[in-house]
Amino acid sequence: MNHHELPSAWKKRIALFLISQNLSLFGSSVVGFAILWHITLETSSGVWMMLATVCSLLPQVFVSLFGGVWADRYNRKYLIMLADGFISLATLALAISFLLGFRRLELLLVASVIRSLGAGIQMPAVSAIYPQLVPEEQLTKIQGINQTLGSVLMLFSPAVGGILLGTAGIIGAFFVDIVTAALAILVMSRIHVEKGPIVHAAKSMWKDIGDGFSYIFGHQQLRRIIICCMFSFFLFTPAAVLTPLMIERTFGNDVWLLTANEIAWSAASIVGGIFVSLKGQFQDKARTMAICIVGFGVMFGLLGISWNFISYLIFMGIAGFFMPVVVTVQTVYIQEITSPEVLGRVFSVIQLIISAAMPIAILLFGPLADVVSVESILLISGVLLALVGVLYGLSEKRIGLEGIDVQQE
Repeated sequence: MNHHELPSAWKKRIALFLISQNLSLFGSSVVGFAILWHITLETSSGVWMMLATVCSLLPQVFVSLFGGVWADRYNRKYLIMLADGFISLATLALAISFLLGFRRLELLLVASVIRSLGAGIQMPAVSAIYPQLVPEEQLTKIQGINQTLGSVLMLFSPAVGGILLGTAGIIGAFFVDIVTAALAILVMSRIHVEKGPIVHAAKSMWKDIGDGFSYIFGHQQLRRIIICCMFSFFLFTPAAVLTPLMIERTFGNDVWLLTANEIAWSAASIVGGIFVSLKGQFQDKARTMAICIVGFGVMFGLLGISWNFISYLIFMGIAGFFMPVVVTVQTVYIQEITSPEVLGRVFSVIQLIISAAMPIAILLFGPLADVVSVESILLISGVLLALVGVLYGLSEKRIGLEGIDVQQE
């Protein structure tokens, strides 16, 4: 971005961008919660939870690599707007079919697939566009503010989802998503985005994807982040997906219990986001990531041995504090150490790992949750997740020591 422009110019631009993206996030979250809870309350089945999760995440695996290439080739602003429009059209079609009386659960799975494809295109572009909007020294602060805003909306979205599900039904949630997507596109259209480094499109799509992988796996720090993400998100899955099932089986099937679960997470995430915004910078980002992953593991393990719903909410809340810290630090760390012309593809590979790890994990953990207790799954996956954090921290420390040795020589 142009470092000679007035501070008010980039501040206005990023303010509009954050408004646009958080409007989009809010609508998507309301629908996401409504679909997941609707299926949970209708079926009380680990297999159906597995199907819902796979349909909402797996399509991103197939499209995210292409999304990364497109984010490096084309105007990221228009790519984000098109993806938002595509997702809202799928939701509109779903709303119409439900209004006409076609209310099979399979339709929710089909809509989840289409929404996931849109997200796979949109997310690499969103992550890669920040350096075009914000001075580098402000990236951590802005990401912290974004995480806080997202957490505030995530605090309200489960409540809105729960209220809509209990009053207007799932169709009400569909229309919230359609309206917020339209507003997000309108706001985004008002933003001037400076042209970023665009990859020459003469290369084949597969060559661009191959170049992205070569860059990542030839870069020591990026390679370790990718491996850490792969294991972390696999082990994160039981806490992310099966906790509504645990609540329904252990504490009761009232919608307010599911809502309280999400509110505990989101309220703590707001605190974590504010903490990141005020702190502004983290000197040792790799060490901070490792500490957060260990924190997740410990808290998820404790969820498995929580003795009542209050203790469960406390552990869930403490885990929620770590989320904006680890997401912000990881995102900024990647933005700082990656060449701008491959940034879209790097984030698409991260998205690929996230999108692939969780469906693969739920194929194991979903059916397993119908055989053993969710609590035992949370305990074991939490211990293993803490171990991943420890190993990542030790590997990054070794890189740092090797760097010091090279400098001394």
